[in-house]
Formats: sequence, structure tokens, C-alpha cells
Amino acid sequence: MDSRQAALERFRRLPPITPRELVGLWRGRCIATGHPFDGVLENLGWFGKRFGSDLRADALLFRAGPGRLRAIDPKWAPLRLALRCHRFGRTLIARSIFSHLQRVFQAKGPVACLKTLAFDGAASAAMVYDDQPIIDHFRKIDENRIMGLMIIRNDQRVYAFELTRMI
Repeated sequence: MDSRQAALERFRRLPPITPRELVGLWRGRCIATGHPFDGVLENLGWFGKRFGSDLRADALLFRAGPGRLRAIDPKWAPLRLALRCHRFGRTLIARSIFSHLQRVFQAKGPVACLKTLAFDGAASAAMVYDDQPIIDHFRKIDENRIMGLMIIRNDQRVYAFELTRMI
């Protein structure tokens, strides 16, 4: 079984989670599946996600210096180009450019919403991006960890990740 199939099978076995259970700050890490974005977000300084009690979300939090986080608005990301040029996203040059452009891409508020959606027939929390054709589906690993699958409309690949609750 390849890494993509293994991640999908693991996700399917996990229990659902409600949107309210996600409220808070979460640190993220990629689960390698062969997706073009594997390693890209980490290279660019990805921290994780933040979910508000109003079920709105900062979908992409990045480190912006010691002890500082910056919410980035994904509407500025040319998604199809990023998928094609993913190798560049893992370079030191990309990291440097992105760190200098973070302020330009800074979100003016939450950029996604939490709701309950079905994935493979099981309803669980999902984050729907406001301005990108992306849905992150979530399942519960344990009280402080969740697994996510990022699905891009009209793309069969899945980007898998794990989030750990920050206490």
C-alpha cells in the first residue's frame, strides 16, 4: 500500500470530531503522501491553524519571528501554479521570498469556516476556505491531536496533516 492509501485508510478509521471541539490554536505537521505540497508549508514556516469560537478560522498560520504568528490569506496563492511549481516551494529561496512577503499576504480576519461535512460517508468537522476551492476534513486521533486531509476541488490528490492542540 502506498503512503497516500495508508493515510486515507488511517483517516477513515478515526472517529469524527465536531467543529466546537476544534476551537483553539493548533500546531501542524505534514504527513507525507507524495502530494506536491509535502514539505512546502514547513519550509515556508507553517505553524498551524487557529479556530475561533464563532467557528471562523485562520487557515494558515506562519511563524513571523520569535513567538509571533501571522495569519496568511490563501486567496493570494495561485493554487494551480503552486501545484505545478511545488519543488520551488521547498527551496531556501522560496522560504526567503515568502518571509519577506508575509505582510503583503497577511489576512485581515478569519478566512475559512468550520462546519460538519461528510467525507467517505462519515460526517465530521471540516474547514471550508472562503476564497479557494479547498476543504480540510478532520478526524480525531485523541484529545489533543487530529488528522486532516486537504482536498482541492477537481484534484484527486490529498494533502494529509496532523494538528496538535497548543495548551
